[in-house]
Amino acid sequence: MNVVFDFGAVLFTWQPGKLLLKAFPERAATKQDAAKLSHQMFGHSDWHDFDRGVLAMDAVIARTASRLDLPADAMGDLVRGIGEQLTPIQETVALLQLLHTRRQAKEGVAGLYYLSNMPEPYARFLEGQHPFLRCFDGGIFSGDVHHIKPQPEIYELLERRYALRPARTVFIDDLSNNVDAATERGWQGIRFESAAQLRAQLWPMLALAEGDRRDR
Repeated sequence: MNVVFDFGAVLFTWQPGKLLLKAFPERAATKQDAAKLSHQMFGHSDWHDFDRGVLAMDAVIARTASRLDLPADAMGDLVRGIGEQLTPIQETVALLQLLHTRRQAKEGVAGLYYLSNMPEPYARFLEGQHPFLRCFDGGIFSGDVHHIKPQPEIYELLERRYALRPARTVFIDDLSNNVDAATERGWQGIRFESAAQLRAQLWPMLALAEGDRRDR
């Protein structure tokens, strides 16, 4: 079984409401206000283009500050500092490392990959900061390939790049629409809620994959 991880809110913390409350306390004073501002910023096509690698960081800062009538300096500090705010979720990291051990022992894990909507500056920062990412056999960041989830092209690219068989691949993501896009291609999918929940759902899949391998 090939296991494919998302990054944000799966392996790394992603709490946009808290980031916005710190940067713009008057505009994100309540959970409702923070959620609204988060959608206006991170749900906008400008941010999606930044994710996709077709809009530069300085451009997304300027456009977003202007569109939302927010201070450009504070917006710049927020956007430039996001990479440092993506801290590892230790329980999931421990699970990844356990899967890496199983992969080396050929215990149901054929390969470990990632598929993340991640702008190029943050991707390079994470690669340089976190040795545990070497557990992966490969993966794709959206900013490097100009496609984002849930576009089918980014899933197809991962399949082709690493010769993944959809029926032998499981995708883990915190967003249901991203999981749905994977399952539409014939992948298996798990919507991430916690490391404990992930292990409870993933381990039976790996046991079945290992059983299938031994039966051949």
